Amino acid sequence: MKSVIVVGAGIWGSSLALRLADSGWRVTLVEQHTPGHVRQASAGETRLMRCAHGTDDWYARMAWKARDGWRRLGERAGEDLFHEAGLVWFAGRHDGWESDSARVLQKLDIPCEVLDPTDGGRFFPEFRGDDLAFLLWEPHAGVLRARRATQITARLARAAGVELVRARATPADGAAVEVDGEIRRADRVVWACGAWLPGLFDVPISVTKQDTLHFAVPPAWVTPGTPAWCDYDSSAYGHGDVDGVGMKATSDQEGRPYEPENGERAVDADSLERSREYLSRRFPSLAGAPVLFSQVCQYALTPDAEWIIAETAPGVWLLGGDSGHGFKHAPALAEYVAGILDGAHEPEARFGLHERVPARGLRTSGMTG
Repeated sequence: MKSVIVVGAGIWGSSLALRLADSGWRVTLVEQHTPGHVRQASAGETRLMRCAHGTDDWYARMAWKARDGWRRLGERAGEDLFHEAGLVWFAGRHDGWESDSARVLQKLDIPCEVLDPTDGGRFFPEFRGDDLAFLLWEPHAGVLRARRATQITARLARAAGVELVRARATPADGAAVEVDGEIRRADRVVWACGAWLPGLFDVPISVTKQDTLHFAVPPAWVTPGTPAWCDYDSSAYGHGDVDGVGMKATSDQEGRPYEPENGERAVDADSLERSREYLSRRFPSLAGAPVLFSQVCQYALTPDAEWIIAETAPGVWLLGGDSGHGFKHAPALAEYVAGILDGAHEPEARFGLHERVPARGLRTSGMTG
């Protein structure tokens, strides 16, 4: 039986552990805290599920495949992890990122529709779109219950035979890790430890503080049909009230440098100011809505927002750089990486440890901060 040690029980690590266990591998999953702990980027209450990725079709195809994976995972768990409310992109230009996305989605036969800004009233109780060129509607996009999905995936992995070890792991020589003074070896070791990865390996990843805000809104906004929304040029995104945590409205600009283990988890005043400014522009009556829930997580990003899937030594793999657009891909990505570990295919060259040119076209953010 092939063996693997996966370090990090965020959504990528837990999904990979589950996939490998289902495929007959002997899997050890090492996590220094617990799956879904609040320091994980995977532990945000919600993450968006969308297929639009600008001009890139590789990620669009994987996201569409992952959507089915989330449905199957929910059925396996007996719990709805994906809220398919749809997603509306607010396009400020006729020839911008959203136009590129629409062309790719149409080419891939992924359902989408280009609408007039006045159609915003179909989706939201109140909407101001006079500054927009058009809307791009993804009817099969929506919201993932992120923290719950991470916990469920880890639970299913354990049920499938994965050994979960709660400890801090450090690299050892070869395909091995040191855990509480003990050297553990396996045929493969995968380091999927998110914002902790650059502290262990020389990787082109920066870690930034990201504040998320959820607002208490009137009952008209608390309906299953209220979709998620993104404004690429303004680096803003959100969704209606899902499961009582309030309407999410937050910035996707990268924040300041951040230390994930001991960094203070208090939302910055300017984050609240940016969210309120956007609400006042797009949904004016919500500008003064009280904050119901806030959370600090972090991004672990490469300069070009492409992931890292790279072998640094025989049997030693790094998996990271996923923040901002990686969560939704987890079920499909786990299948892809499992194929790499099995020797069925090589990773795409884009995921290597080469020099990266700064770009942000894969995320919901057209701005850098």
